[in-house]
Amino acid sequence: MIEYIRGQIAALTPASVTIETTGGIAYLLNISLQSYDALNGKESAKVMVHEVIREDAWTLYGFTEERERELFRFLIGVSGVGAATALILLSSLPGEELAAVISSGDARRLKAVKGIGAKTAERIIVDLRDKIKLADATLNISSHSVSAAHEEALAALTMLGFDRKASEKVLRQLFDADPQLKVETAIKKALTMM
Repeated sequence: MIEYIRGQIAALTPASVTIETTGGIAYLLNISLQSYDALNGKESAKVMVHEVIREDAWTLYGFTEERERELFRFLIGVSGVGAATALILLSSLPGEELAAVISSGDARRLKAVKGIGAKTAERIIVDLRDKIKLADATLNISSHSVSAAHEEALAALTMLGFDRKASEKVLRQLFDADPQLKVETAIKKALTMM
């Protein structure tokens, strides 16, 4: 699974970005207008990735912020909301505004987005209201900067099959207690706490 891609921006449109990595491989990622605005004018970037692999296609979706990728993943988990619809929602409403609209149950604002009908808007609100409130609470806990060791330990625990949010919570406790903690030590301690 691809977590992120870092490299030179070879091409950029309002709907996609092509990132060329140091190995000379270029990846085409579908993006929202929010990510386009963040990437516009830059020569290089780090783009978070969500990949969808099916028999007939391997599609990559790119996000300049983890929050936007999280909202995208929430949206495509709703029955009847595909990746294209999720990108339209994220392009129409900035991430935090979209989260607020869903949390407040504002179906009228969702229906104003092209392709979103009354039933889909209600389904999005019912399915995601609590998830977004929980994610917001977790985001508030972890809003301060994260060290490279913390990120590496989180990636390792996630690859081992542990839940990302639970791993994040445990690692936050460990790194708050000792910001200089080494990756190996953090992983070992985290494994005893999960």
